[in-house]
Amino acid sequence: MKDMVSMGLRHERGKLFVLDQQKLPHQELWLECKSPQEMVDLIHRLAVRGAPLIGVAAALELARYYERGATKAAVREAAGMLRVARPTAVNLMAAVDRMLAALAADELVKMAETIFDEDVALCEDMACHGELLIKDGDRILTHCNTGGLATVGIGTALGVIRRAFENGKRIHVYVDETRPLLQGARLTAWELTKLGIPFTLISDNMAGMLMAQKKIDIAFVGSDRIAANGDAANKIGTYSVAVLAHYHHVPFYVVAPYTTVDKSCATGADIPIEERNSDEIRGEAAPRGCAVYNPAFDVTPRKLITALVLNTGLA
Repeated sequence: MKDMVSMGLRHERGKLFVLDQQKLPHQELWLECKSPQEMVDLIHRLAVRGAPLIGVAAALELARYYERGATKAAVREAAGMLRVARPTAVNLMAAVDRMLAALAADELVKMAETIFDEDVALCEDMACHGELLIKDGDRILTHCNTGGLATVGIGTALGVIRRAFENGKRIHVYVDETRPLLQGARLTAWELTKLGIPFTLISDNMAGMLMAQKKIDIAFVGSDRIAANGDAANKIGTYSVAVLAHYHHVPFYVVAPYTTVDKSCATGADIPIEERNSDEIRGEAAPRGCAVYNPAFDVTPRKLITALVLNTGLA
């Protein structure tokens, strides 16, 4: 398999590495993944995350596993483990299914390379379509992390923002911290700092006030799964942003590649929502043993979404 490098994923000389996103922003630590089970563990603990990125990472690990002598039966078993590692992110399932189809024709490595290259191209297409929605001087709200740490290209929603900045538009980004795991504070802020894009970090409960003060002109978010009717699942808190944007007449866009669209899900009600460990909510502040509800995602209904920004254009 050829060498492939992105912001958060590397395949070099037959070895696969992920940038440990749990260590960011204070430490940039690359971890070698040596088995499909290790990749499952890395996905579970969010060392590697982002719907498109985990799909690509799973594909590369399956190809690497096969290259190292795993039988087709072993690859199928590993694919089964990887496919269910994050139940909401349909990109992961789509990538694994494509790899299994390629396995039958002994084209596993070729398919993994195709999936990597395709994700880079999809990000470019989304950025080109979405950038046209941003005006010079816009103040942009985003939620969670949707850049090069969530894809192997320039990103989905953050890729749109990046392209607008690179095209000379004077923009300012307001970054929701994205509780409880702070992907906005830890990851999006890190990416924007590296890119030199002006931004301000805010806590999630400040977005409404900023909209009321007319300090937000437009909002861009990503998605982990889009139902056939256009309902979109994304990081928990996205629905709240969409409701606030609708009330304050702020355009609200969901940016995602075709691999995020799940035509087998009729509506958002059919999208499985992952629930994570209670300790992510309790932390150090809450009483031990208190009841916790910790869904990782919520669903924004289509009627609250101004448009979907897909690689094929606006929907």
